[in-house]
Amino acid sequence: MSTAFSGFSLKQLRLKKTKMSKLVRREALWGLLFLSPWIVGFLLWTFLPMVASLIFSFTNFSLIYPGETQWVGFGNYIKFLKDPIVGMSVKVSLRFALIAVPIGIIQPILMAALLNDGRLRGKRFFMTLFYMPYIVPLVSAVYIWAGVMNDQTGWINMALRTVGFPAPDWLNDPTWIYPALIIVGLWGVGDMMLFHVAAMQGIPTELYDAARVDGAGRIASFRHITLPMISPVIFYNLILSVIGIVQYFIIPFVLKGGSGEPGNTTRFYAMQLYKEAFAYSEMGYAATMAWILFVFVLIMTVVLFATAKYWVYYAAEEG
Repeated sequence: MSTAFSGFSLKQLRLKKTKMSKLVRREALWGLLFLSPWIVGFLLWTFLPMVASLIFSFTNFSLIYPGETQWVGFGNYIKFLKDPIVGMSVKVSLRFALIAVPIGIIQPILMAALLNDGRLRGKRFFMTLFYMPYIVPLVSAVYIWAGVMNDQTGWINMALRTVGFPAPDWLNDPTWIYPALIIVGLWGVGDMMLFHVAAMQGIPTELYDAARVDGAGRIASFRHITLPMISPVIFYNLILSVIGIVQYFIIPFVLKGGSGEPGNTTRFYAMQLYKEAFAYSEMGYAATMAWILFVFVLIMTVVLFATAKYWVYYAAEEG
C-alpha cells in the first residue's frame, strides 16, 4: 500500500513539475517577446557597433579611403601611447575632472540640505526653480550661457562692473574657462538635487532626536547621520559623474567648436576622439581611443565599487 502511495505521489509530482515547466516556459517566451524590441535595438545599435569598433581599432580604416583599409594589429595602440596631442588631452580631462567632480558631488548635497531644512519657506517654489534648468536642452543652455558670460555685454560682467569688480573674459581666458564650464554644468544638477532631497526625507527622524538628546549640533548631525544615510545616493552620483566627466564633450564643443581654445584648455579627450574620427577621418585610430576610454571607465567603476564597502552605508544590510 505504501509502495502504491509512493508511486502515486511521484507520478503526481512529475505531472506537477511538467505543468509548471510548461507554465514557466510560456511566461519566459512572453517575457522575451515583450523584451524583443529592446534586445533587437541593443544588438543592432549597441553590441554590433561595439564589435565593429573593436575590429576597426586593429585597422587603419578611414572614412575617406575605406577601400585601402589594412590590418595594422596593435599599431594604433602603440601610436596612442606615443601621441603627444592625445597625451595632452588626457591631462586636460584629468585636470578638469579633479576640479569638476568634487564640486559636482558637493553642490547637490548642499542644495538638498537647504531644501530639507524645516525653517525654509517656499520649498516647493525653490525645488521647482532649481530643477527647471535640468529640463532645458543642453545646447540651448550653452548658447544662453555664452551670452551671459560675454566679456562685454554679459550680465555677469555688467553686474561686476556695477559694483566695481574687474570683469574677467570667461570664455577666452585660460584662467577663467574652467570656472565658466563648471558654472554651466552646475546649472543643471536639479536631478541629483531631487535624489538627495528624497534620500534626506527618508532618514528616520528618531536618529536626529537621539542625536539632539546627546548634545549633537546641526553640523555634527549632518556629518554623522545625514551623510552616512544618503551615502548610496552620493555613490550613485559619483559613478555617473566619473563616467560623464571622461566623456565631457558637448559644452566645450558648442562654446569653442572643437578648437581647444583658449590655449588648448578645452581639448578634452572626447573632443580629440571626435576630431580623429570626423575631422581627420581616422576612424581606426578613433576606435582605439574609444576602447581605451571604455577600459578606463570600466576600471574606475570597478575600483569605486570595490571601495564602496568602506564608506557606503546600506541600512538593509544591518539585518
